[in-house]
Amino acid sequence: MEKLEKEFKYYLEHQDELVKKYNGKYIVIKDLEVIGAYDSELEAIEKTTEKYELGTFLVQKCEHGNESYTHTYNSRVLFA
Repeated sequence: MEKLEKEFKYYLEHQDELVKKYNGKYIVIKDLEVIGAYDSELEAIEKTTEKYELGTFLVQKCEHGNESYTHTYNSRVLFA
């Protein structure tokens, strides 16, 4: 299975319940569990990379529908 595919599938399968809890937030999913919820994508990445390596978690904007799908970051991405 492709890297982070299981996390994205988890998001899709639980989208309705996740939106009820985290609507409008950027959630971080790792190992089929939400490990954080943030107001911005950048904050989600910055906070999560303090503990986990890039490429080992999914950052997903939590909204109804499919318009929020999804950004993939490789370890070579640099945020200034």
